[in-house]
Amino acid sequence: MSGIDELKESLAPRLEHVATVVVDVGAPQEVGDTPQGRRRVIPITGGTVDGPRLRGKVLPGGADFQIIRSATYTDIHARYVIETPDGERVYVENTGIRTGSAEDIARLARGEAVDPARIYFRSYPRFETASPALGWMNESLFIGTGARYPDRVELRFYRIC
Repeated sequence: MSGIDELKESLAPRLEHVATVVVDVGAPQEVGDTPQGRRRVIPITGGTVDGPRLRGKVLPGGADFQIIRSATYTDIHARYVIETPDGERVYVENTGIRTGSAEDIARLARGEAVDPARIYFRSYPRFETASPALGWMNESLFIGTGARYPDRVELRFYRIC
């Protein structure tokens, strides 16, 4: 392997699993068809966080602000707070997209179960914290995968190393 190839390999990003987050959600608040698309707000009522780098609970009070842009495409933008067992808090702003067939997206919008393998659900979460122990979260980039169920969203967050 040449020096350039070794350099390229050492700079290639790797993914480190940070946590799996299960976000409990309430009934959607339908705003309706706006100029941007069908707007809806989904209340976040709680949840759990479990992983090698972050553990805790999702505090109630956040929400996912969605725009259903077409029969197959939804923008997601969730904001909520995680609290660790030590009482440290992390603000989460998770933006992404969810796509699938028109039938599957309609079923999700009605609150019906859809096999997560049939839906492309990816996000880029941003984290903010005042905790010195979790300061690495302020200084890293992350990506996420998701699955939507009638009563919850399951997310896997990865740090890009």
